[in-house]
Amino acid sequence: MPKGTIKLLMNRGYGFIQTEDGTDIFFHRNELEGVEFNSLSQGQEVEFEKGQGRDGRPAALKVKLAETQIEDAGSDDQGGDDQGGDDQGGGEDEV
Repeated sequence: MPKGTIKLLMNRGYGFIQTEDGTDIFFHRNELEGVEFNSLSQGQEVEFEKGQGRDGRPAALKVKLAETQIEDAGSDDQGGDDQGGDDQGGGEDEV
């Protein structure tokens, strides 16, 4: 599956990915999988399939965050869960 980075995001729900070979490819928010358009930011690494948009021009299909981006997001979430567990333990001791 080809990889690239988010180069440009437009408020109208589309953007462009710079591919590993340096070309830019269009994507639409309807082609995102497992991520919301509003949570994307420039520079994020993504994976996608090459295909054609409705107008027949090249477009990125089935766009999702690259595995490295998902792992990084998971690390942050785990830290928050650990802190929540400590707070609950303190509440039980008071009862």
